[in-house]
Amino acid sequence: MPDDLLRPTIGADVDMSARPWRLMSQAYVAFFGGVIATTVIAFLNARRLGVPVRGRWQIALSGLAGLLLVAFVLEMLTGEVSVLSAVDSSGTRVVIRVIAVLTCLLQLRIQQPMDRAFQLRGAEYKSLWLPGLAAVIGGGLFEVGLLAVWEMAI
Repeated sequence: MPDDLLRPTIGADVDMSARPWRLMSQAYVAFFGGVIATTVIAFLNARRLGVPVRGRWQIALSGLAGLLLVAFVLEMLTGEVSVLSAVDSSGTRVVIRVIAVLTCLLQLRIQQPMDRAFQLRGAEYKSLWLPGLAAVIGGGLFEVGLLAVWEMAI
């Protein structure tokens, strides 16, 4: 009979075949892709890390809050100007990126305990290049389109 003291407990219910991405790499996705891109990557990574369902819901809700904050800030900064011309303004782009990075930092904090457990297992991280690039392009375009629809509705 094996000794319970020596039985591995870290990540006992985590799928070891799906390697997660490095947490700090998600900040690049946030900076270049926006709130939607970073939320998608954080949500998928949380699932790979084995973050409980409650934590994944928190990641999704923080992404929604970040997107609403971006819409609110755009409305306050631009007034009647369209979203597409507002995104061309360098000051507005900086504000959108700051909100995306702050949202990302909150999402990283939710993933951090399970990421530490993954590090203790000694496994290698998976590359975020292709999924991150897809999220930056797809999420960024979707976010601009969604904000444009939001502007037309209001």
